[in-house]
Amino acid sequence: MDTIAATESSTANLRVSQFTALPSPAELAAELPLDAHAANVVERGRDQVRAIMDGLDDRLLVVVGPCSIHDTGAGLDYARRLAATAAEHEEDLLIVMRAYFEKPRTTVGWKGLINDPRLDGSHDVGTGLKMAREFLLNVAALGLPTGTEFLEPISPQYTADLITWGAIGARTTESQIHRQLSSGLSMPIGFKNGTDGDLQVALDACQAASAAQSFLGIDGDGRASLVSTAGNQDTHLILRGGRKGPNYGAGDIAQATGQAVQAGINPRMIVDASHANSGKSHHRQAEVALEIGAQLEAGGASAHAIAGIMLESFLVGGAQKLDVAEVAAGEAELTYGQSVTDACMEWAVTAEVLANLAHSSRARRTPAV
Repeated sequence: MDTIAATESSTANLRVSQFTALPSPAELAAELPLDAHAANVVERGRDQVRAIMDGLDDRLLVVVGPCSIHDTGAGLDYARRLAATAAEHEEDLLIVMRAYFEKPRTTVGWKGLINDPRLDGSHDVGTGLKMAREFLLNVAALGLPTGTEFLEPISPQYTADLITWGAIGARTTESQIHRQLSSGLSMPIGFKNGTDGDLQVALDACQAASAAQSFLGIDGDGRASLVSTAGNQDTHLILRGGRKGPNYGAGDIAQATGQAVQAGINPRMIVDASHANSGKSHHRQAEVALEIGAQLEAGGASAHAIAGIMLESFLVGGAQKLDVAEVAAGEAELTYGQSVTDACMEWAVTAEVLANLAHSSRARRTPAV
């Protein structure tokens, strides 16, 4: 990458120290191309997610994986286990691996693999983009579809051709930029309710993203461009709880369904078992998943409205502190396979939760005698 000092000007770039050139999306795709097998995994996964969200496929969608990918080796170790489990439960669950490379921060902190792949504050974004794309190709080679949160408006040009399902987070659902971006993305997109628990911002986002939009962006060659979209008809709600507490109960689901119908939005939704729905406790998250499974087995309107569930899971349970200064100094000793962002369920618990959800999905399909 070429680093160029910011040009002197009496008014512009006064707080910019330098610009660092990055490869264009087309250049990175040429270096790490999408092969026919990976393309089939992505396209088939998108069709399956779409069918579940539209109620044409009665399986349960499960988006599960690390809160964030910080170690691609550990991430692939997890992916291999998940691919085997996905095949085991494929009649009842559509499992999509959570592969998050960008992390929103409330104040400051590590922003994810793309922004800081060495975890040391060096912000080698060019390397981060390459590592993210290579990771997605390796997971697709296992036959496993992936889902991610789209945070930066430019980075999707580098990786979106490998993504089956996407999310817009609670902090950015209200953002016009992210609604416009979603209108042009090629996969189903879920919008999370706001951090305060408000559903309206997510409903508004679904409506905005389904409409044609025109906005500033970049093309495959990295040139600034006017991006004109046709609108994304595959949008839906993600319930993740809020400051007032969880929102995955039958009453919450019924209220969300009613609001979605009134707004002309898909009434089927995904429930995030983490974040405010579990009080960010990875132990509680497993309990929430079981409670959602019980709703599926009970049948009725709320059972039909729950199209999917999100889970945060890694090889080792909990989370560890990441100090980029310690990493830079060579003093950090990170635990292999443990999250450096939100706490995650360990693999053994995850496997049990997935087996229970498969049972619940099957029970929802089978009418009570």
